[in-house]
This record gives sequence, structure tokens and C-alpha cells, in this order.
Amino acid sequence: MDYPNYTHERNYGCRLTEYVYKGLKTITLENEIIRVTILIDKGTDIIEFLHKPTDTDFMWRSPLGVRNPNNFVPTIPRNEGAFLDYYEGGWQECMPTGGNAATYKGVNFGPHGEVCLIPWEYTVLENSPERISVKFWVRTYRTPFLLEKVMSMDRYKGILTINEKICNEGEENLELVWGHHPAFGRPFLDKSVVIDLAGATVKTVDTGSNSRTKIGKGFEWPMVPGKDGSMIDLSKVPEENVRSHDLAFLTNLKEGWYSITNTSKSVGFGMVWPLKIFKSLWFWQVYGGSMGQPWYGRTFNIALEPWTTPNSTINEAIKEGTHVVLKSRKTISLEFKAVAHSGFKRVTKIDPEGRVYGDA
Repeated sequence: MDYPNYTHERNYGCRLTEYVYKGLKTITLENEIIRVTILIDKGTDIIEFLHKPTDTDFMWRSPLGVRNPNNFVPTIPRNEGAFLDYYEGGWQECMPTGGNAATYKGVNFGPHGEVCLIPWEYTVLENSPERISVKFWVRTYRTPFLLEKVMSMDRYKGILTINEKICNEGEENLELVWGHHPAFGRPFLDKSVVIDLAGATVKTVDTGSNSRTKIGKGFEWPMVPGKDGSMIDLSKVPEENVRSHDLAFLTNLKEGWYSITNTSKSVGFGMVWPLKIFKSLWFWQVYGGSMGQPWYGRTFNIALEPWTTPNSTINEAIKEGTHVVLKSRKTISLEFKAVAHSGFKRVTKIDPEGRVYGDA
């Protein structure tokens, strides 16, 4: 008889490790190809997505490091919310609002909503050398949402499969914004990195004096005009000495996938998802140019984020009609995959099963 909630302490095949890291419940899922570490007590943040054959961790680690909200006390609360005080990099789940602080139905929300800072519950669903599967769930504090997430991996595959479901447990219809915020950094990220996707329309915004892109919309990926009159290829990562900081929103996606590939190492990370849910990508680009608190010019990272909307708050999404309406007692669900790949210089497609195609 198999006991799925018992952690088999294997050192081969698919396996998981449950432990406490800096006072936070943490779990690591791994097989022969990838290792994924999840902070259960902090939003189920993924702080490690390691391609084991090349020892390449795709996730960005911010200078702040992992901070436990239970024992780290800021000198004064941030007006816009606590997200940046605890942002260790990595990959966050974001809902029911987007990137900036917002007020919805008279309630204040910090950046990236509720679920990215609070503890989740979890249980092991499957635990064998051939396959592991763990369920996580959380109820939001200021809204009546239940978010459930199952992460799974199979032996010999560099694929993390994520199945998610949001239920509105309230007795009224509610609007929401939903997205994933994976950020990528050194040593994976360098000037050899290229970004591939099937095609999109690009809107650029001004992030301040170090923004290198000209404000505008309707540009065809990957080329956008720069402030200096040049054309900028967003699919290519520049050197850190450009000292730039930019944000772009990608819509009209031709297909729901992207790949980020380090061409010098021929190793990369990709995602594939259903466009009916995540209809846009947010592209955060920090090439040494994010000045002031908390980064002070110290960071070199990007984030390529699937979202339900190209608007950074629930209020903007409602105004533009890009929000999701979830009726009382109804659910929405999706399956998507995160993929580690190797042997490619450029990727031409990632199919819904996580298979990667491209040029060696």
C-alpha cells in the first residue's frame, strides 16, 4: 500500500524534501533534470528553478534575500504596501489585483495583490520515483477567493506542470486580475540571452529618467523606438552598462508561449499557457538602471509575466474592460507548464505538452 502523505526520503528519480528555511515552510521538488524550491509560507514563491545538468538556476535573486515576515519588521510601513520590503526575486503568484497598489470596493491592496505574501496550505498528492504532485491552496484575506494550485513533475522531464483553480466563494460577482511574476537573473541572464515568442503587439511606458524606450503602442514585437531615435530589439538582452529600466506590455499574442535562452550555454527556460486566460505578457527590463530604493542601481534582471490583462491594477483593468469577472460560487481553471531546455540557440515553438522546438 502507498501512503501519499508520507515523504519517502529517496535520493533518486522524482523526489521531494520538506523543511524549514529561514523560519518558512519550504518544499523542494526535483527529478534528474530540474529542481524547484517553493516557499510555502510566503506566497508559494518559487525561489529556485534549477537545470541540474548545467547547474543553471534561472531565477533572479534580489539583493534583499529571503525575509521572513514574522521576524523582519520595517522601520515604517510603506504607503503602497509591503511587497518590495519582502521581494527576494524568484517567481510570485499575483491576484486579485496587479502590479501597483489599488483600491477595490473600498478596500486597499498592495502591489501584486494578496496571495504573494501570505502562508499557504499544502498536501502531497503523489510521491513515487516516476511522478510527484503537491497541492497548495490559500484563501485571500480581503476578498472571498480560494486559489488552489497543483505542481507536478515526471521522471526524466524538465517540465513543471501547474494546474490552478480560482473559486469565488462570495455571494456576489467579483472582478479580478491574475498573473505570474517569474524574474530571471545572473548567472543565467547575460548579453547572450535572447527571447523568443510567436509574435505580439507591444506597448511601452515611461519608467523614469533611465527608460530607454519611447512611450507608444502598436509596435510589432520585437522592435520598438528608443528615446534616442534608434530602434531597440527587445528580444536581445543588452549589457548592464546601458543603465536602463523599462516596462512593456505585450498583447495580441499569436501563441501562448515564450522562451528565454542563454545562447552561449545553449540552456533556457520557457513557459506555455492557454491564451484564453493569460492574454498578455508583462516585460520588466532592469539592465542596471533601476535607481532609488530598493535597488539603487544594483540589479540586472528581467521578468516575463503571463497576465490576464495588460493593465497594472484592477481599477485600470476594469476601466479598459480587460478584467476577469468571476461569478458567485463559480470557478476558473487552467493548466500551464514551465520548461527547462538545452541544446537550442533559438526556440521556434513550445507546444502545450512542453515539447520544445528550435535551432541548435
